[in-house]
Amino acid sequence: MTENQNSQRDNRTVYKQNTVMDHEYDGIQEFDNRLPNWWLWIMWGSMAFALLYWIVFHTLGVGVLPHERFEMTMQAAQEAQLARALEAGIDNDFFVMMSQSESSVAEGREIFVTHCVACHLDDGRGSVGPNLTDSYWIHGCEPMQMLKIINEGVASKGMPAWGNQLGPSRVHAVLSYLLTIKDNNVAGKAPEGEPCTF
Repeated sequence: MTENQNSQRDNRTVYKQNTVMDHEYDGIQEFDNRLPNWWLWIMWGSMAFALLYWIVFHTLGVGVLPHERFEMTMQAAQEAQLARALEAGIDNDFFVMMSQSESSVAEGREIFVTHCVACHLDDGRGSVGPNLTDSYWIHGCEPMQMLKIINEGVASKGMPAWGNQLGPSRVHAVLSYLLTIKDNNVAGKAPEGEPCTF
């Protein structure tokens, strides 16, 4: 490093606009110019905005955070979707077609593994809840009967109502997955209910 490079750095006290500073790095020199006002306004404005955002949303809790607004929007969309489905008249054939969609079945499998394994195990062979892979069903094996049970639950058997928690689209996905494992007869819990075919 040369003596010229050591002579002046950032400790200058005299501002000289449009004059080249004495120091040099790798053949590069710089003007002794202040940052433009528009740049400074953006910097200070961003800092003020960040502080205000932190106070309003994270300290006082006055505003609605983006992820909370997203959840509210998704809830409203699910309610609208349910209303449209009821108007369209969902039937057994709708779920049969849905069970033929690989993406719907994969989504349903993921939701089932997340929420249903405690009672039905990961392959549906049953534990606390009944075996979902045999041909015996307590409340009926038709898709619309299964939809009612998933949505409303069975309080006397300890099964929660999943309709409000999952929303219609995810309930439909789970039901489409159940249709693919029904009658696979995985060895597990003893049959419960009555023989049922669909």
